[in-house]
Amino acid sequence: MRNPLLNADEPNRRRFMATAAKTLLGVGAARAFMPNAGAALGPNLGLPGRANSAKSVIYLYMSGGMTHMDTFDPKVGHENQGPTKAIPTNVDGIQISEYLPQLANHADKMAIVRSMSSTAGAHQQANYLMHTSYDMRATIRHPGVGAWLQKFHGRLNPNLPGSVFIGGSSRINGGSGFFESSYEPLTINDPNAGLKNSKRRGVSQEVFNHRLSLAESLDADFHDQYDLKKVRAYTSMYDDAVRIMTSEDLEVFDLKKEDDLVRETYGENPFGQGCLLARRLVEHDMRSVEVDLGGWDMHNNTFIAAPEKCAILDQALSALLADLNKRGMLEDTLVVLATEFGRTPRINQNEGRDHFPAAFSCVLAGGGIKGGLAYGKTSDDGEKVEDKLVKVEDFNATIAYALGIPLDSVLYSPSKRPFTVSHKGKPVLELFA
Repeated sequence: MRNPLLNADEPNRRRFMATAAKTLLGVGAARAFMPNAGAALGPNLGLPGRANSAKSVIYLYMSGGMTHMDTFDPKVGHENQGPTKAIPTNVDGIQISEYLPQLANHADKMAIVRSMSSTAGAHQQANYLMHTSYDMRATIRHPGVGAWLQKFHGRLNPNLPGSVFIGGSSRINGGSGFFESSYEPLTINDPNAGLKNSKRRGVSQEVFNHRLSLAESLDADFHDQYDLKKVRAYTSMYDDAVRIMTSEDLEVFDLKKEDDLVRETYGENPFGQGCLLARRLVEHDMRSVEVDLGGWDMHNNTFIAAPEKCAILDQALSALLADLNKRGMLEDTLVVLATEFGRTPRINQNEGRDHFPAAFSCVLAGGGIKGGLAYGKTSDDGEKVEDKLVKVEDFNATIAYALGIPLDSVLYSPSKRPFTVSHKGKPVLELFA
């Protein structure tokens, strides 16, 4: 009789199991013996209770530093504006760039925060600050809002990962941080490729079950000797992996299940299809999805590059807002459009714009946010915030408040240092309906 243990596993299936162990399904071996993080009540901010908070967040990140004057904060008549023109929206008094004509029809759903300001002017540090509310340190990784959301509210669908990152970036800021690795987002580089290596191939169910049983037997003594929370979390990831591998919910990752017309509406590019996948994932009760759109670092030829990048954003975000609204999902889903900083209002000698953290724009929609709003104001030349300054930490506190994450609650890192979801930020309550 042939020994089933001699059958070779397919390498791709093994890679999926390894990825699951390190990210969405369990804790990494190197982290498995860290002390538990404790919880305590932080300082009382005196905030009103947030009823009917959003269940999920779709976080659209414009990597590289999105130009505010060529998107959501044009300065009509000023020389800093360059050739970019402003167009009216479906909300009286609000104008945006001519490069965003479809989003002009959805201004009634958006709160445009035009008074953002950051203290970080380098990409890596600014990206990290935007995702975590903390300055980058060599000694610690801070959790992102998706990890905080899962930490306090748990998963909605146990048959899917808690969060997903969609994009080509090799570095994810705002992952699990010092939380358990189970809060790390699952990375999908190509939304059209689905969830790779998640199916059992080349090994029968009988052989697969036998091997799992054998592994449990071999590990039994270790589990008895080290009956610790971290060890139990690490080993339980195999049960989670098997459950996900056999779940019908995996079909949510297959965009071929969508009508071709819907896919075309979002745009036939990775970002557009990533936004469509994000809608499908939150529709199946995923807590947090981030979709990355890079290429905003426009030191040269801004007025060639910006229209091209804006066209991708305009189509995808317009389709997402319309789709969520049509399906009755917009109130339960917070949509965030963020970037690490703006671009210099003054045009450089290469017809480009450089890094500019002093003033920039971000957008919020859904999740109880008041639509049809342009919040804050920059000067006529776009170079400084003149009214209602919003720090990065305040913006993240607003996101957390919309999601019902307790801003006052303190969690401790393994080194026993206290942290809150948005550091010292305070939510902008005027943005809520």
